[in-house]
Amino acid sequence: MTTRERAYAKANNQRAAQFTELWIVGRPEDIAVMVRAASASGRLVYLSPPTPMGGDDTRHRRYLRLRTH
Repeated sequence: MTTRERAYAKANNQRAAQFTELWIVGRPEDIAVMVRAASASGRLVYLSPPTPMGGDDTRHRRYLRLRTH
C-alpha cells in the first residue's frame, strides 16, 4: 500500500466515524418525535422522505444520518 493509499484510507475511516446511519421504522407520529429530538440536539445531518412499508402495514421507513460528536 502506498503512502497516498494509506492517507486516503485513513481519511475515509475518519469521515465514516463522524456519522451514524439508521433506518427507522414506525408509525409516522412516532418517527416525527424521534426526528424532532435528533434535530433539536443538532445531530441530524440528513433525513429521507417517508416511505410506506407497503401492503397492509401502516408503518413508514426513514433513513437518518446523525453526527456522532
